[in-house]
Amino acid sequence: MVKKLKSIAEKKSSPAGGLLEGELAKSVKESAQQIWLAGMGAFAKAQEEGGKVFETLVKEGLSLQKRTQGLAEEKISEVTGKMTAMADTVTAKAGQNWDKLEAIFEARTAKAMAKLGVPTAKDVEALAKRVDALAATVAKLNKGAVPAKKAAAKAPAKRAPRKAAAA
Repeated sequence: MVKKLKSIAEKKSSPAGGLLEGELAKSVKESAQQIWLAGMGAFAKAQEEGGKVFETLVKEGLSLQKRTQGLAEEKISEVTGKMTAMADTVTAKAGQNWDKLEAIFEARTAKAMAKLGVPTAKDVEALAKRVDALAATVAKLNKGAVPAKKAAAKAPAKRAPRKAAAA
């Protein structure tokens, strides 16, 4: 098209220029018409393939979203693991400190109770064992002796006939 316009322009500069001016106008008109048609064709092609391009872009977007979600989930899992480990460490340290505090409290309470003369659980347990041992010893000693209730019951029964005899 450009070559055609150049050749027409060269002929215009020749002595028979009037005839060539009409050809130049016709050529420019044809060129404009072809440019217009080319633009229309490009627009139609863009419309036709625009749907396909849009679908392709949506598919790529979904793929990208899946990948980023996967990476985000990995990071969340990693951070969750670190936070769990940190919480476990803090819990263990707090438990140790609580145990120390409890031991200190128990020691001070025991010391205060000892100053007041309150027996400890060990003292009470030792006394209970001694009482059990004494009860067992008393029971052994009582096995050989006549029970006091039986002897007391027999004595008044013997006295009653004596009173009758005296009367």
